[in-house]
Amino acid sequence: MDVPNAEDGWEPAADPAGGRNPARQASMFQSTGWPLHSFARLSVDLDAVARRLRLTLESSWDGHGKVRAAFFVLEGTDYAATHHEGDAPGTHIWTRGGGPLDPAARAERLLAALGVGPEVISYSIWGAGSDLSAVPPAWRRAGRAMRKPVQSRQEFWENFKARPGMFAGRVTFQSVTGFLNGYDTAAAGDLLNGFPQWLAARLGYGTNLVWTSLAMQAAFPGGRPEEPWSPEDDRHAVDHLLALLDEYYGSLTGGREPRPAPQPS
Repeated sequence: MDVPNAEDGWEPAADPAGGRNPARQASMFQSTGWPLHSFARLSVDLDAVARRLRLTLESSWDGHGKVRAAFFVLEGTDYAATHHEGDAPGTHIWTRGGGPLDPAARAERLLAALGVGPEVISYSIWGAGSDLSAVPPAWRRAGRAMRKPVQSRQEFWENFKARPGMFAGRVTFQSVTGFLNGYDTAAAGDLLNGFPQWLAARLGYGTNLVWTSLAMQAAFPGGRPEEPWSPEDDRHAVDHLLALLDEYYGSLTGGREPRPAPQPS
């Protein structure tokens, strides 16, 4: 699918804000501190993306080899578009915190700015029907998909919520949250990306608190039980946490009714 040229009157994305171009570009040097999360792969060439948004492509290298990239902001969300030398034609899209947290909204705004439809998405890290078979060779060389097929966040979650004891051992609030934190770290933040902000917005407070504390306060709005917790307290906290995460992931797909969070007993 072809990406159209820039609209008439769109200035280069590196120009100061205030023009008609919806994208605003930051240099690779300015963006070195961005904690990026993999978002999607587009089947269109990086040069076409850069031409459409009038981005200046920068060249560098990383652990996967030589790479060309452009870092830009679109309607409050930070994006990076990259392509590694030797990979099949296409554009890898990365995002970070800020802007709309809903991946569907982020994708919709990016595709609208590019003037293309969702058929250009080869795969996305999250979403029903995600196809990760086209993971770029650079990722495979780095060992991300060397031993077994890559599992999407959705696939992991469906397995985990059904049998948390198979992953965390004894099912307690501490063991479950500890496992999820470890998995999130190993997945470069992909598992819980956006969940703390969503949970704080749901509670109406707590943007400065860690997500485990927010989840505990959501489970026990009347106050945390005294230590040591009873098995019933632990079970209630875990059930409430799983329901919250299920509701959050359901909101990302937009096509699944979340189960209601259990009410405090």
